[in-house]
Amino acid sequence: MELRNNMTIVLQDVLKDKRRIAMGGHVRPDGDCVGSCMGLYLYLKEQFPQIHTDVYLEEVPEAYRMISGTDEVKTQIPEEGTYDLFICLDCGDVKRLGFSEPLFEKAGETLCIDHHISNEAFADYNYIVPDASSTSELIFTLLEKEKISKAVAEALYMGIVHDTGVFQYSCTSPETMEIAAELMRKGINGSEIIEKTYYEKTYIQNQILGRALLESMLIMDKRCIVSVIRQRSMRFFQAQPTDLEGIVSQLRQTKGVEVAIFLHEIEPQKFKVSLRSKGAVDVSVIAKHFGGGGHVRAAGVTMSGSSHDVINNITARIALQLDHSGEPEDK
Repeated sequence: MELRNNMTIVLQDVLKDKRRIAMGGHVRPDGDCVGSCMGLYLYLKEQFPQIHTDVYLEEVPEAYRMISGTDEVKTQIPEEGTYDLFICLDCGDVKRLGFSEPLFEKAGETLCIDHHISNEAFADYNYIVPDASSTSELIFTLLEKEKISKAVAEALYMGIVHDTGVFQYSCTSPETMEIAAELMRKGINGSEIIEKTYYEKTYIQNQILGRALLESMLIMDKRCIVSVIRQRSMRFFQAQPTDLEGIVSQLRQTKGVEVAIFLHEIEPQKFKVSLRSKGAVDVSVIAKHFGGGGHVRAAGVTMSGSSHDVINNITARIALQLDHSGEPEDK
């Protein structure tokens, strides 16, 4: 079953007769992934205590551990046992689940809740709203508002904050702001969540950001900016992949550029590529062309080859869009 746009699912109907539920998000979980997973996880534990619920994610970044329940996240799947329902959150395709994919495949039923425009509705039940600011916003729409606790509100607020760039990205709708207000009325400290999980950086994060900015280049008549962080730099700064979050968004802020391209070398001749656009280029189309996905203004893909090959292949696709007049409709 596929549900898009203004249609919604009834959570109670999906949970009916379920005894064991698992949920998981995408590899290298970001703020929205953690926020949506923890928000729904905490809500189910509080409102459906008769259902055994587990959440599976790769290691939660330190900054997000202020959210309740993150110490209960499982980073390995059990050798035995299956679930009646697996809920996939903030994943454009099943492969993005990473290590928890086998649990999805073995589950009695599956549900996907997501806002990626590239999502192809791969679960039994699919609640996909590309116009939504975040998966955390979608989770809010499924819950009974009066039953949302402060802990649940904190998780969902964090998710919305991160995928809207603290409410500055074009995906921020009036409904997004109204939902944020409802969450704040639960007594959360919104300013602390923003400061601790979005703006605050460790010394290592600032160092690796400095390297990325210092070694960045303007290309394509200064319409694009690109930067590459290699494994040797990661070792030098003793940085982890989670320390790279936010770099591509900082690159995107460069005056005059339309697209930011950030390459992170994950192994020799293999790169994780993050793309950000100001609007003239639909980077989700580019990412999908190379096997990735995402949104109109934020997308990603993993590509093999030398850094020059990867950059040349991506910029060739960017050029195809920049050569046409007009901007794609933002979603």
